[in-house]
Amino acid sequence: MIEKFQPRIKVKVCGTTSIKDALFSVESGADALGFIFYKKSPRCISQKEVKDIVAQLPPFVETVGVFVNETSDKVNRIAEQCRLTAVQLHGDESPAFCRRIKRRVIKVFRVQDADSFKGISNYDVSGFLLDSYNDESRGGTGKVFDWNLALRAKKQGPIILAGGLNPYNVYTAIHRVKPYGVDVCSGVEKSPGVKDFIKIDEFIKSVRKFR
Repeated sequence: MIEKFQPRIKVKVCGTTSIKDALFSVESGADALGFIFYKKSPRCISQKEVKDIVAQLPPFVETVGVFVNETSDKVNRIAEQCRLTAVQLHGDESPAFCRRIKRRVIKVFRVQDADSFKGISNYDVSGFLLDSYNDESRGGTGKVFDWNLALRAKKQGPIILAGGLNPYNVYTAIHRVKPYGVDVCSGVEKSPGVKDFIKIDEFIKSVRKFR
């Protein structure tokens, strides 16, 4: 009898703002780094800074640009100039908008209740990131949502679990949901945009305990 294989859970460290934080995350085992181009975010980073960081990364690291309600032309231009491998859309982008993006797309759904997934089947994207809903913020809230709701979205494609994950709850979250990947931002920070190396190391070790 062949034992069912549980694929290795992917880890994305989001809100990266420095080469030092980027390299430490990768050396600790992160599969992807997220760079936020949303001006209202305290973790917003410039194109030049992202371009410089991406140029210094080793191979096989995914680089993801995070955008909120930008034009498709601007998203494509920044993705091309910064050599991003994927784009994460955190706003009210439509399925038609996603089709205009020339990189792999991760569409974000902010989860409040079961109705939060309305229309998800209309999106032809690489995966879905599930984050906690908040009236005042488009992510990085540090708040968790009901992980049982995430199970509904798994039927639609690969899901990446976000929203209030940290070194102490991520193993439980993975055990409950068994997502394709997890995304962490505020849960591994000293302050917005400044990563805590001990927390990054502990977070990734907690994820890797899952078999």
